[in-house]
Amino acid sequence: MKTGKVIIFCAPSGSGKTTLVKHLLQVNSQLLFSVSACTRSKRAGEVHGKDYYFLSKEEFQQKIEAGEFLEYEEVYGGNFYGTLKSEIDRIWDLGKTVLFDVDVVGGLHLKSYFGDKALAVFVKPPSIQVLEDRLRFRSTETEETLKMRVDKAVSELGYESKFEQVLLNDDLKLALAQAELLVNEFIKA
Repeated sequence: MKTGKVIIFCAPSGSGKTTLVKHLLQVNSQLLFSVSACTRSKRAGEVHGKDYYFLSKEEFQQKIEAGEFLEYEEVYGGNFYGTLKSEIDRIWDLGKTVLFDVDVVGGLHLKSYFGDKALAVFVKPPSIQVLEDRLRFRSTETEETLKMRVDKAVSELGYESKFEQVLLNDDLKLALAQAELLVNEFIKA
């Protein structure tokens, strides 16, 4: 595997990390998004190879056995998510910095793997209630999956201290500016 820098944005689902990551990709041409692999079904408008690499469980298992993942995990009742080594090489071959949008556990694995080549940012919601309201507003969850995500978020908030940077996403404009500053300083270092 080649070398380069990586930036990892982690947060419980509904914290706003994807909004921050999409903004960073628009304003910083040095960044390229790391597309994760997953076994869940595509949502409306999602594109294979852009949003995720959508794999069958059998394909995912074959890649695990072949050692093709940097990290992977089973989340939300039988769906697998992971980071392919080939995706990182693709981005570094282009001379870019890898930008990850991953859950907290995946982020900690990546942080451990990349060491000082990584900036790991934990995006924190203002409260569990705000996070639940954001998830409801998305209208992508059933009551059952909403409860699962909220319960997982409560657990994930306990990992905040394991990250170098914590970004409170209470005021979106401020959070976007802070994210830009963190990323720019890390890339220049």
